[in-house]
Amino acid sequence: MPKNSKVVKRELDDDVIESVKDLLSNEDSSDDAFKKSELMVDDQEEKDVDVEEGSDVEDERPAWNSKLQYILAQVGFSVGLGNVWRFPYLCQKNGGGAYLVPYLILLLVIGIPLFFLELAVGQRIRRGSIGVWNYISPKLGGIGFASCVVCFFVALYYNVIIGWSLFYFSQSFQHPLPWDQCPLVKNASHTFVEPECEKSSATTYYWYREALNISSSLSESGGLNWKMTICLLAAWVMVCLAMIKGIQSSGKIMYFSSLFPYVVLLCFLIRGLLLNGSVDGIRHMFTPKLEIMLEPKVWREAATQVFFALGLGFGGVIAFSSYNKRDNNCHFDAVLVSFINFFTSVLATLVVFAVLGFKANIINEKCVIQNSEKILKLLKIGNLSQDMIPHHINFSSITAEDYNLVYDIIQKVKEEEFDSLGLKSCQIEDELNKAVQGTGLAFIAFTEAMTHFPASPFWSVMFFLMLVNLGLGSMFGTIEGIITPIVDTFKVRKEILTVICCLVAFFIGLIFVQRSGNYFVTMFDDYSATLPLLIVVILENIAVTRIYGIDKFMEDLKDMLGFSPSQYYYYMWKYVSPLVLLCLLVASIVQMGLSPPGYNAWIEDTATEEFHSYPTWGMIVCISLMVLAILPVPIVYMVRRCNLVDDSSGSLASVSYKRGRIIKEPVNLEEDNTSLIHGKSPSEVPSPNFGKNIYRKQTGSPTLDTAPNGRYGIGYLMADMPDMPESDL
Repeated sequence: MPKNSKVVKRELDDDVIESVKDLLSNEDSSDDAFKKSELMVDDQEEKDVDVEEGSDVEDERPAWNSKLQYILAQVGFSVGLGNVWRFPYLCQKNGGGAYLVPYLILLLVIGIPLFFLELAVGQRIRRGSIGVWNYISPKLGGIGFASCVVCFFVALYYNVIIGWSLFYFSQSFQHPLPWDQCPLVKNASHTFVEPECEKSSATTYYWYREALNISSSLSESGGLNWKMTICLLAAWVMVCLAMIKGIQSSGKIMYFSSLFPYVVLLCFLIRGLLLNGSVDGIRHMFTPKLEIMLEPKVWREAATQVFFALGLGFGGVIAFSSYNKRDNNCHFDAVLVSFINFFTSVLATLVVFAVLGFKANIINEKCVIQNSEKILKLLKIGNLSQDMIPHHINFSSITAEDYNLVYDIIQKVKEEEFDSLGLKSCQIEDELNKAVQGTGLAFIAFTEAMTHFPASPFWSVMFFLMLVNLGLGSMFGTIEGIITPIVDTFKVRKEILTVICCLVAFFIGLIFVQRSGNYFVTMFDDYSATLPLLIVVILENIAVTRIYGIDKFMEDLKDMLGFSPSQYYYYMWKYVSPLVLLCLLVASIVQMGLSPPGYNAWIEDTATEEFHSYPTWGMIVCISLMVLAILPVPIVYMVRRCNLVDDSSGSLASVSYKRGRIIKEPVNLEEDNTSLIHGKSPSEVPSPNFGKNIYRKQTGSPTLDTAPNGRYGIGYLMADMPDMPESDL
């Protein structure tokens, strides 16, 4: 027997005694132990290093520089172009001020609870969307991949809209604005107004012909629009440079991109309120039409707007939240960001309808002047009698009220002949009832109104710079929803992945800057996100409440926040929100089935839009977008269910989470002859449960079962791994 055999035996006995003591001490105080746990790193020499809280060891994961930076990032992601050009349209279309009632109700029922849920799981598990759902249930890991696919689809066309805004921004530094008047065409004999512009309007012509140079159908590609190609490249370069260092670079930009739109909106509101007719627009906007509230369509559209306004299901919310400290009050963040989003929508609605009221007033004045001239002509030729005109009416300076009085009199007296007179009713309400949204609002209606502003180039520059910043804020969150999960999961370098992602997206995005590109934007907007995101969020809710367990989740929230969240969230998550989401999913499918799939094509000869159905190949693309977005969910489920992936590779590493720190444990099953779970393959090891047990690694103990996410803990930075490049995330 070797001389030091007694010493070795004594050390082994001490190890056994210490292991038993640790097990006994942790058995009755698992929750307290979780709260007071340490960081333990098993390095390549199999040495245990216990790091107490407050030590000098830094968390590998980046963190926000300040709470304000984080809030601005979430606000920038949730507040986007939809708040400016979608919410006002829905508000006008669905009952004016009455629309705010169903919107607020649904914000409280599905908006805030689901936003809170995503913030909580991201902050608690501290991974991107792939790692979060892998951690909770590996079979549902496809939820994170589906979120990444949807984010990619949305980023493809969303950045095209930023490119359009950049083009208009670059064209705004001239007076008069290029879309102020219709262009003149010269030939050998005379000069005349461009026919396409004369049949529509100056801003409409500029949008469809000068900016997009649009083709007449989806099938007619027409080649690349070089102006928009350059703008798209500039947009992707901006996104790439802002995102290349993760939150360290994008977080600083948030101070400008998130706050600048509010400065512009307030300036526009003040300027708009000083314009003639602005009060008419705001009054029209908020006049409640209570009867419309009873229509199911109103509630469906309100629920859809709430859902997309907060960015639920994209993964950006989870990604941003994963860089928080574990004890951050994410409940406060959820309520704050949700209501900031709501009040931003209301502010944007005030601005839009103040400006549209001014535009309607100008159009109404032109209508009054033109029809007054017609009445004078009819009086001269004797078709109308001077006796029917009130004596106080002066046609040289007639007001809208006086004209409508004359119009009503003529309509009553000449009831049978009235249609042949060609007179029109000039009502501001008729103009305001012409609902516009999306690009029609931003690039046609709003630009036309700004041409009548004093110092119109200045306001145009401000408006399109605001659109660029609103778009970039949402793009940062969308790209973060792609980059963070992939970096966490596959350990690639942040910089390289960001550049590759932006390059690939730019080249695929060239289909959107063809002459037919606007039709592809419509296709992707209609079919790439709506149904897949609804399914993703329903599965997220089920994963937390049913698979992980709502009671355990509430305990984790109490541990993180330091107080128990209201039972309101318990019932919302468990019963109400899933039911509302399922109803919304069914309603969206029914609506999609009832609405003929197609797009509005611009016809050059008539200078009007015309509805076209998608060709067969277009329908295949639409269906493929929805299938590809949701396909990762069943694929990952079947792979995990059937054990098609070997998780026992020694190259994988298991990671545990304790107080926002890491336990790194290289998995080596070949040497694992003393597993605590004998006879079980890696796929049979129980799924991780956080918040219930404390795991302490003892010297020489096996590495497979000592961490709560031992099998699927690949979504976090690994320290001291020379074979993998260290990422910034």
